Amino acid sequence: MTREFSAGGIVFRKIRNPKSEIRKNNVLWLVCQHSQHKGWVFPKGFIGDHPSAGSGQAESTEEAALREVEEETGVKARIIEKLKNPATYFYVWKGEKRFKTVYYFLMEYIKGDIINHDFEMSAVEWLPEEEVLERLTYKSDKIAFQETLQLIHKVPS
Repeated sequence: MTREFSAGGIVFRKIRNPKSEIRKNNVLWLVCQHSQHKGWVFPKGFIGDHPSAGSGQAESTEEAALREVEEETGVKARIIEKLKNPATYFYVWKGEKRFKTVYYFLMEYIKGDIINHDFEMSAVEWLPEEEVLERLTYKSDKIAFQETLQLIHKVPS
């Protein structure tokens, strides 16, 4: 069985609001629909899956997460905090069973436009909190999002 390691981001964007506190009604979350399997997910990808990874200089988990978010969604973000529990799951690719570990980071939107997403995603959207769990396809992403909701309240406004 092959083991795979990926990194990604659960990205939020604050909506301009006269009140400075973060509440679920003034934060949007970035979700994507994968072009191949059509599932709604958070942006993520292989650690080291970048031309610079072959240069002898290893790509860090943080660098991979930031790169994947930008490549897949068109959004540049900054890392706030790493989630304590990586997402893990099994899947089959070309008849081979694989065990995947995904290290997610809570990230805050800096700039960019989701219209600039790459081919790996057929759709990228900003959703309010109450729609995210309904939209996400996989249990591992739903669990990661629930952990993220505990962290967002630590973010200064």
